[in-house]
Amino acid sequence: MPFHSHRLPNGLQIIGETSPAARSVAVGFFVKTGARDESPAEAGVSHFLEHMMFKGTARRTAEQVNLDFDRIGASNNASTSEENTVYYAAVLPEYLPQVVDVLADMLRPSLRQDDFDTEKKVILEEIKLYDDQPDSVMADHARRLYYKSHPLGNSVLGTLESVGALTRDQMYAYFSRRYAANNIVVSVAGNFDWQTFVDLVTKACADWNTDVVGRDNRTAWVGEPGFHLLTRETVQQQYALFVGGGPPADSRLRYAADTLALAVGDYTGSRLYWELVDPGYAESADFGYAENDGSGAIFVSLTCEPDNTAENIQKVEKILKEVQQNGITDEEFQQAKNKIVSRIVRRSERPMGRMMALASMWTYTGEYRDVDTEVTRFDAVTQADIRAYLDAYPIDRNMMVAFGPLKELNGVTGVPVPSLG
Repeated sequence: MPFHSHRLPNGLQIIGETSPAARSVAVGFFVKTGARDESPAEAGVSHFLEHMMFKGTARRTAEQVNLDFDRIGASNNASTSEENTVYYAAVLPEYLPQVVDVLADMLRPSLRQDDFDTEKKVILEEIKLYDDQPDSVMADHARRLYYKSHPLGNSVLGTLESVGALTRDQMYAYFSRRYAANNIVVSVAGNFDWQTFVDLVTKACADWNTDVVGRDNRTAWVGEPGFHLLTRETVQQQYALFVGGGPPADSRLRYAADTLALAVGDYTGSRLYWELVDPGYAESADFGYAENDGSGAIFVSLTCEPDNTAENIQKVEKILKEVQQNGITDEEFQQAKNKIVSRIVRRSERPMGRMMALASMWTYTGEYRDVDTEVTRFDAVTQADIRAYLDAYPIDRNMMVAFGPLKELNGVTGVPVPSLG
């Protein structure tokens, strides 16, 4: 599957991997901006702006944007995270010109005041909706407590106060600055002709502005260990989240981190699964690794009945301490590697999966890795690499946040967290 790369004079980067055997093609516009790039006064603007991209352009109404996707049978969506905002679609190859035209047009929205006012109400309701999801509440609070002043602790949704006070002019200023051509990667994978694709993107995007873009505070961050109990009596279960440091996306230790995370806390067949979920002690127990820009992190989550919380937290802590001291068994190690390689290969067989992988690699490292290279790098991970990762980023020195109906846990009195109502 040949790889191609081309940069427009305005800085917009185009990358692609052709696969003539594929029956579809996937395209994504990856904007290197998210919650971590917002000032306190802009909190939530990246996600709000994602919504506004669907509200119409100089050439299309909001209805026409959606109709134009539907007419070509596109599977399209968008998402906002702490670090990226992504707009993507998969179509049959013959509809590539149309899907590039719609996506590129969307990324130059009208940002009309009336649409802004209407959509703000939608965003405020979405914030209230997420406030009814305990795992989301816990995760947001945990990130804030762990990262403190570091921008990775910013909430993607923002708050009722920040979004409520946001103006259309603030959004436009943020859009002009962060949606500059030299802060965007266009990724494509599947059945397509490379030169045709470059011509399509050039025609649609060559006149986009360039700006001084970057990302403040990419320094590594390791939060302080500690325990925080957040209380909301209306929550039925108890949720807990352990947060610790990890390698950034451009570190070779990320391969060991991914491998260890699957061995310890994959959703099935991992140590946490067999010791907590399968016996029925907890509803869920997972270990995740986030390969962020400049500063990675691990997240170990637990959900259980309130009465079982203290005992389950002890079980998790015991597992993390044992792994920190002794590593993982050869059987766990090989099983995790097999899972990772299988998932990489299976995901790569879908143009959408491969398109996303290409953009992620390029956005974080400026590097292209074909499937064989990625598989080889995971294959090359050794138990010594696992040990090196554990020594550099101990997994038993975490900050923990618990959220639920408990008012006291392990001698810590809970801090009430009111519902937004």
